[in-house]
Amino acid sequence: MPIINTSQGVGGILNSFRGLVEGAEKITFVGTPGFCTPFAELLGFVVRDRELAFISSLDFEKARSIFMDYEGMQLGELTDAHADVVVLLGGLAMPRIGISPEKAKEVAREILEGSEKGRIIGVCFQSSFMQQKWDEIINFDHIINSDLAVEVLET
Repeated sequence: MPIINTSQGVGGILNSFRGLVEGAEKITFVGTPGFCTPFAELLGFVVRDRELAFISSLDFEKARSIFMDYEGMQLGELTDAHADVVVLLGGLAMPRIGISPEKAKEVAREILEGSEKGRIIGVCFQSSFMQQKWDEIINFDHIINSDLAVEVLET
């Protein structure tokens, strides 16, 4: 996959994401409970004017809305998971989670059912989709891949 953009930090991830989903009316995030949920809420913040949903562990029937309230982005009530953009989050590809890329591809196809302009976007850290070879099975339109540098300072 050719690199089309580079940036840094959380702002870089969010601005890149906002650009990739321009024109989308509804976005459904798919990830693991706990680990991916805050990333879906963070990414959802920059597109809070759209209809948003989150599917935990590929459970299509239990999709929850993501909405903005006075405390920030939150999971809401059950909602229809169908959307014109699917965002697969990298936590799904962690080996100990036990989710296959084939099953994730099936759920993405189900989410995009009926969409004429459906897109699949991956958002991961440390090349998790590429390391686990998900990019060889899922036809991602784009992948936002980020690395984390960590410093612990003692004062």
